[in-house]
Amino acid sequence: MEQQQVVLVSAPNKAGEEFIRRLMANRMPFAAIANNRAEQKRLEDFGVNRIILLDTTQESTWLVPDLPIGKVFLFESSLNLSCRYIRVCRTWTSKPIYVITRSANPRMIYKGLGASYVIYTNGDDVSFLIDRL
Repeated sequence: MEQQQVVLVSAPNKAGEEFIRRLMANRMPFAAIANNRAEQKRLEDFGVNRIILLDTTQESTWLVPDLPIGKVFLFESSLNLSCRYIRVCRTWTSKPIYVITRSANPRMIYKGLGASYVIYTNGDDVSFLIDRL
């Protein structure tokens, strides 16, 4: 029997945290991605129990996780980190990758790296994203 795919989330900001709250409230299977121990601890304290710790500077460590990755939602904290996450996650899934940003500038960069959708928002209410699941 095939495992149910999990949603993968990078949640370095309030909008990302709100999205995780919605996933938890709807009991949707998900995992979070963190690129350092402090981020991992913050996610653990937030109640996330499946966290993929990834060193984005070491491409040799970008192994496919044991979890079947479905859609990916990357909440932008920096252009550099978001670009690295897209590169990694594109090798992990053929499902859509969403980048949620407050800046309209990096749209073509993200799309060129493999993001399926780049969503611009100024608010932290991202409940509309749950409809994409």
